[in-house]
Amino acid sequence: MTTSQEPVVCARNVHKSFGELEVLRGIDLDVSQGEVVVILGPSGSGKSTFLRCINSLEPIHKGFVTVDGEQMGYRIRKDRLERLSRDSLARQRKKIGMVFQQFNLYPHMTVLENVIDAPIGVHHQPRVEAKAYAKELLNRVGLAEKADSYPRQLSGGQQQRVAIARALAIRPKLILFDEPTSALDPELVGEVLSTMRDLTKQGLTMIVVTHEIGFAKEAADRVIFMDGGKIVEQGAPTEILVNPQHPRTKAFLARVL
Repeated sequence: MTTSQEPVVCARNVHKSFGELEVLRGIDLDVSQGEVVVILGPSGSGKSTFLRCINSLEPIHKGFVTVDGEQMGYRIRKDRLERLSRDSLARQRKKIGMVFQQFNLYPHMTVLENVIDAPIGVHHQPRVEAKAYAKELLNRVGLAEKADSYPRQLSGGQQQRVAIARALAIRPKLILFDEPTSALDPELVGEVLSTMRDLTKQGLTMIVVTHEIGFAKEAADRVIFMDGGKIVEQGAPTEILVNPQHPRTKAFLARVL
């Protein structure tokens, strides 16, 4: 892991509610350049919601998030926070790649076309340059021979690896993974986690929401445990997974290990 003075992600006192349900209750988090952060926690603890607040897929109700020094989703106008326009939000998200639970590939496009869609359509890269980089990425995730295949011709694990290549194709400052293996059959989980482990060795800044304790132990620089919309405990994998201090962390790991 390499670090820089200014964090890639800075979250301060982030609150988020859905109606009267308070899902996030004051999240503070810094993520350094090149750091791999894994977020664990029970269902309903706010993990995925927090991830979506980082790239402003969900508006926050209090606090703020910055990515690469820029406040996400809002600007200050007349001493008040004002939600950015759709175009401004799209511009901000250009620096963030995201891999979802579902693969969300375009079924009418080939694998290669899926990967080059955003670089050409959003980032306005020359097609020749986008295709060359997409082929490099597909080779990196072990799918070079599937460039001309369609999503329906791939296994779930292969589709998720295409989704990872697609997220990397925009050359993001940050890549977010929202339970990327939860929709896969058990026998396909390993190939996706192997691809993600390889990415952690390449200096990418990553935040991963997952229930895969083995991945957290092997690949994370820091593990965060969330419960009830708050960060309960955080530290190195050897600290949190081997010798947790908080009773909620201990109870969670006792169930999942």
